[in-house]
Parts: sequence; structure tokens; C-alpha cells
Amino acid sequence: MAQNLPSNKTIFSGLQPSGNLHIGNYLGAIKQWVRLQENNTALFCVVDQHAITVPYEPKELQNRILDAAAMYLAAGVNPEKSIIFVQSHVAAHTELAWLLSTVTPYGNVTRMTQFKDKSKKLSSKDAISLALFSYPVLMAADILLYNTNVVPVGEDQVQHIELARDIAERFNKQYGPVLTMPEAYIPQETARIMSLTDPKKKMSKSDGEKTYIALTDTAEVIRKKIASAVTDTDPIFSFKKSGPAVQNLLAIYKAFSEKEDQDIEKAFEGKGYKDFKESLAEVIITALSPIQEKYKTLREDDTDLRFTLGRGMHRAQQIANSTLHQVKEVMGLL
Repeated sequence: MAQNLPSNKTIFSGLQPSGNLHIGNYLGAIKQWVRLQENNTALFCVVDQHAITVPYEPKELQNRILDAAAMYLAAGVNPEKSIIFVQSHVAAHTELAWLLSTVTPYGNVTRMTQFKDKSKKLSSKDAISLALFSYPVLMAADILLYNTNVVPVGEDQVQHIELARDIAERFNKQYGPVLTMPEAYIPQETARIMSLTDPKKKMSKSDGEKTYIALTDTAEVIRKKIASAVTDTDPIFSFKKSGPAVQNLLAIYKAFSEKEDQDIEKAFEGKGYKDFKESLAEVIITALSPIQEKYKTLREDDTDLRFTLGRGMHRAQQIANSTLHQVKEVMGLL
């Protein structure tokens, strides 16, 4: 259920650098971060240690970490208002994850649906690592390290926040009130953008290039992908009677154009999907163009990008190490 924009809270969120970031990542996460950073203490992380829970190419990962961080900045995340850093640069994440695992029941982790979904996509049981199974505990550590009050997520991630809350509650009950109880924040709009080819599935980098629009896609590619996106069987555009495929495209149109439902309905009343798709493609292209320009500049010379990540690392370490010190102290480890 959507919620009002929080203020005066500590916010934590992050994305995996496991492939091209897409419009689902932008609309459901990064665009929301830009709003949240204005009136909150915000930390936004490139969660690279989550990306290595499945098979990957090390050299590709190095570039993708920088790609993701550059896209955060290009899309409007401001290092003067937010702490932007790479997860693996703050060692406290993995140390706290181990400590939290001592109070996390095995059964709670086995119920996590994303582990089941991801493990099905792997070609063999040998590829299913312990890290893939236990990554929800690392996610809990990511959140709890920074005394996080609010975690902006899509509906499919709420289960992870519930686990983090359960872990914090168990830890505090056993050792004392050290960890802050986080809450999930589901943005009021576009909390979940679906696949262009299957509206029953969330837009994902792992389902093939035709299923998503990357934030770096050219205008020509965007037009082709939108033109081939699935719609309803009725050839005439209908706002109220549309099925999930068209509702998904409408959600994308509304989010990028920032127009109200009635204005969109009026503009395309009686027209076919071809007209709607052509307009949708141009709306996306117009919105992404300045982001792509800034992203290109940041990646051509990554000096400023690396400086921003270095500064973010030091700021994040100060908070994380303080929390870790308190945790270890009450556990009798200091």
C-alpha cells in the first residue's frame, strides 16, 4: 500500500550492479531517492556484495559498479544531500551480517521468496551458493548498520524489511535496545514497473533485453522496444477497460510525463495503440536524454565519480563502525 513521503528520517536503499539499470529501477527507486534526499538523512548504496551471490564476471562487475554509481548521480542523487557509496567499501556490512546470523532462525530465511525465484534460474544446484541463501541477512545488516528508519522498496521487497525487523527485534530482546526498527516505504506511484513482454513479471535485467528499457538505451532502441511491447487484444486504446499490459505502459507514461490519468485518457481517446506507443517512446526519450548526457560525462572521466564514492565511503564508515562497536560490545566481543 502506498504511503506519504517521509521526512526527518534516516533512509537507506541500494541497487545491485548486476546489469544495465532500467526504467523500473529509475521510476521505482532512483527517482524516489531524489525526492527523499531533500528532507531526510539519506544513504544510497551500490550493493555489489549482493551481486556476487550468483555467477558473474569480475571485470564486468568493476565497470558495472561505477556504471551504477554514475547513474545515481546522473539521475539526480546529490552527494551534497546524500551519502553515496559502495557496499564492499564498508567492511562492517559483512561483519554485522555474521553477527546477526547468530540470532536469525534458519526457518525464517527458508521462507524468503526471492531465494526460491533466483535459485530456479540457475542452471545447476552447484551454482546455488550459501551466499544466495543467506543474502537476506546481509540485506538486514545493510539496513540496520545505519539506524535506518525508512527503506524505500517495491511491494516484492517488503518481505525483506519484515525479516530485518524480526532480526532487530530478536537481537534487541536478547542483548538490549541497540538496533533501530526499520519500516518499509512504498512510493505512492510506480512502485512496480512490469516486463514489456509479460505484464505478470516485474521488469528485470535477467529476462532479456526486449523485456526492459535500459537507462542507457538509444532513442532508436527505445522506440523499437516500446513498439514491440505487448498490449491488449482490442485494437482501440481504452483507459478504463485496459488489461495489465496496457496498464503497465500507462503507468510508465504517467510516471515520465507526470500527467494525470484524465489528461492521458483525453489525449488518446479513440486512437489506436500505435499512436499511444509512439507518444510513450518520445516521452521516455525526452526524460532520459539529460540523464544520459550527464552519465556519459561522468563515465568518460571518472575522477569526480571516484572522489564522490571515496567521500561517501568515509562518511558511511563513521556511522557503520559506531553501530558495529555497540553491537559487539553488548554481545561481549569487545
